[in-house]
Amino acid sequence: QVQLVESGGGLVQPGGSLRLSCAASGSISSINTMGWYRQGPGKQRELVADITSGGSTKYADSVKGRFTISRDNGKSTVYLQMNSLKLDDTAVYYCNIIQGIWRTEYWGQGTQVTVSS
Repeated sequence: QVQLVESGGGLVQPGGSLRLSCAASGSISSINTMGWYRQGPGKQRELVADITSGGSTKYADSVKGRFTISRDNGKSTVYLQMNSLKLDDTAVYYCNIIQGIWRTEYWGQGTQVTVSS
């Protein structure tokens, strides 16, 4: 089993920045893709960004140029640097990892990001 602990959410004004972190613990061998999803009020959960074990990244069009995903394999941690935040970025952000040859998926508990003036 893998446990994911997220941190870094909060309240920020439009144009501001936040950095989310997600640390994996437990049986953390063979982690493939690490990523962040979000679910805004009344919306479906959507992929924000992910990063493979080789460092390849993918971003939602709405965050390209503003968000940066990175990972520290030694710490089994994935980060999401969010700059130039907009009102529409308000959501619960969830960490997600895919592990092993069976591509088992794990989710964090979610962290609230609120962008408001």
